[in-house]
Amino acid sequence: MKSNDLMQKWNGYVEQAKENWNDPRNMLVRKKKFQTVAMTILRTVLLFGLCFVILFPTIQQLSMALRAPEDVNNPAVIWIPENWSLMNLRIAAVVLDYGKAAVNTFRLSAISMLLQLASTALAGYAFSRLKFKGSNILFLLVILTIVIPPQALSLAQYFYFRNLDLLGNEASIYLMSGLGMGIRSGIFIYIFRQFFRGLPKELEESAIIDGAGVFRTFWSVMLPNARGALVTVGLFAFVWQWNDAYYVKIFEVSTVEFPLLTMRLINAAEGMYQALFYTGGLDLIGQDVWENPLFLALISNVAALLMMLPLLIMYLFVQKQFVESIERTGIVG
Repeated sequence: MKSNDLMQKWNGYVEQAKENWNDPRNMLVRKKKFQTVAMTILRTVLLFGLCFVILFPTIQQLSMALRAPEDVNNPAVIWIPENWSLMNLRIAAVVLDYGKAAVNTFRLSAISMLLQLASTALAGYAFSRLKFKGSNILFLLVILTIVIPPQALSLAQYFYFRNLDLLGNEASIYLMSGLGMGIRSGIFIYIFRQFFRGLPKELEESAIIDGAGVFRTFWSVMLPNARGALVTVGLFAFVWQWNDAYYVKIFEVSTVEFPLLTMRLINAAEGMYQALFYTGGLDLIGQDVWENPLFLALISNVAALLMMLPLLIMYLFVQKQFVESIERTGIVG
């Protein structure tokens, strides 16, 4: 008797489960859950794939930097080094004259960034608020500096700084940055102009009522509210000047007394033998590796990794502020 009751209860549970399974509302819920799980899996796979594609060059450079120089000719070594060594880093550091060149590059980039911030912020504020006859034409000329390639102006700039006796002097870069003609200054002026135009005019009106002049209004009221644009322009100006090889080559800024990372990297082949001699690499790698063109490419890649290492470290500390500033300024693409 008890077994019959149990069977009836079991059959009732089965029928109830079938009804719940075939219920249109439950089917809709299951469909939505399946779509959510499928989209999550697809999104995760795509993100991992994109991260791998983006990080692939960096991962490859790290793998090459940590392998022994004699593994250059070893076809079995692809990703994981067979012999771990820091010799490539030591050779690349000597090739770059890393300590002195990094300090010089940081100083040049930092001062240029500050001068670019001052000049482009002031110009952007003038174009956004101080309307005068012909201001739109002047702003159009600023936009043209973005479109015109720098090669079209390089000859005139070269003769100009030669007449001022500023070739071979870092002051040429500072002069360009301070006068709003630095690397991509037109983009920075445009960013500041759009940002200041988005601020409420009541801020300026209240400052004018309190007796503030144009420059005092800009310095005390408008500039503190432009933190997002300042961070964005500052980071871009610093990174672009850090990686610049065009202007420092034209104006002969990088010299023996004032080495810069970009020019030392470009001329890596010239300092290769000296670097191998001072690091003891000549006795370590052998003649076959020295004659291998892949070895020069290996050291060049390691040198490039050392060059971008300070930027990566800096970005780890400012990534939150950078993302917020990008969102506030509305830069896309």
